[in-house]
Amino acid sequence: MTDQPTRMRGDLGLLSIVLFGLAYMAPAVVTSTFGVIAVTSRGTAPTAYLVATGAMLLTGLSYAKMARIIPSSGSVYTYARRMLDSRVGFLAGWAMLLDYLFLPMVAFLVQAIYLHAQYPSVPEWLWLVINIVLATAVNVIGLKVADKVNKTLLIAVTGCLLVLLVLCVRYGLGHGGGTAAGHALWNSAASVSAVTAAAAVAAYAFLGFDAVSTLSEEAKDPRRTIPRGIVLTVLAGGVIFVTLSFVMQWAHPGGAFADESSAGYAVSTLVGGKNFADVANIVSMLGGFASCVAIQASTSRLMFVMGRDNVLPRPVFGRLHAKLLTPVPNVLIVGAVALLATRLTLADATSFINFGAFLGFTLVNVCVIAHAVRQWRSASRPPLFGFLVLPLAGAAVDVYLITQLGPTATRLGLAWLVLGVVYLAVLTKGFRRPAPELRLGDKEPTAATAS
Repeated sequence: MTDQPTRMRGDLGLLSIVLFGLAYMAPAVVTSTFGVIAVTSRGTAPTAYLVATGAMLLTGLSYAKMARIIPSSGSVYTYARRMLDSRVGFLAGWAMLLDYLFLPMVAFLVQAIYLHAQYPSVPEWLWLVINIVLATAVNVIGLKVADKVNKTLLIAVTGCLLVLLVLCVRYGLGHGGGTAAGHALWNSAASVSAVTAAAAVAAYAFLGFDAVSTLSEEAKDPRRTIPRGIVLTVLAGGVIFVTLSFVMQWAHPGGAFADESSAGYAVSTLVGGKNFADVANIVSMLGGFASCVAIQASTSRLMFVMGRDNVLPRPVFGRLHAKLLTPVPNVLIVGAVALLATRLTLADATSFINFGAFLGFTLVNVCVIAHAVRQWRSASRPPLFGFLVLPLAGAAVDVYLITQLGPTATRLGLAWLVLGVVYLAVLTKGFRRPAPELRLGDKEPTAATAS
């Protein structure tokens, strides 16, 4: 095992990092979730997205701080084990693994569902296999190829979304003008409770900005690039979501739709006709494929770091390809797990995701506070507002989002955590030992030496 490489190649710049984060989030998701957000917010979707952007930015700032302090690909898993305890770090990684394992499944399943709807002659399961095979091939070759794929597909998606924006504005100006535009932000049916409830749903669109932190070992100057990339990803996503939901809400005032799940397609048809709506749907699928590639890449890297630390079996999970320097076994495992989507409904798969994501977000905010406490005990004095007030607010928001999850998601999330506690008990001989970790010397600074 001594000849096995233990670190990935660091050559991604800030633009590539941000585009990776946006590809993961899939900007076109705003069109597919527009109906749900508009109904829940009572016709004020952009206001709900604006609140969600502010809420996610709080946690994004905490991720940025931790990425600067500990530039490692392990994300919340590494942050928690360094700042809190190795066993807490394990459980943080375990919780996020639930999110990261099922996100690819959901992404691939959504692709298969929409492609089958567009081309019903091809079975849904075959679309699923085609998407998994193509994304797996891209990720095995490496992030340089994935980066080029993401940029190409994002350009196409961005162009389509810009056309939709122009068509919605033209339609809005011809059907109500400024009055309807103002109602898109607030109207007589709206309320604070409705907007915050919709914001809790809209926050799901931001899941994936944290995946930027998994690229720390593949970024140029990660202490600067990754923190900036995280914050810029959240802000860019927020601008896209707020702007597009605003013009769509302007074109279609209120929250009444024949089918809220396909409201985005209905709005596209309303402002541009069926031909445009069909083309926009295809382009959105291309963007969805970019999201699949990004999700599979980040999941395989979290598994690699946990395998490198011997938390997961290192001979399988902690291996990199000698030439490609990619975690090939993990990429293949993620693809294999995604094939299980043939046995699940979309509702079943998505119910697993959000519990782990928001629990991980909460822990990142706690890690920032823990780092500040350590610094306050020494000669250093980090700013109170940035290292206590903001992360406390971020943690409170994340806990609130957990309470907004349905009972099925909560039960499944707790069951996954219990399974993790049992595995951790075996791994640490009844919690008497710390969870294992691989030290990489000066290449990967510990919390004590980071600043």
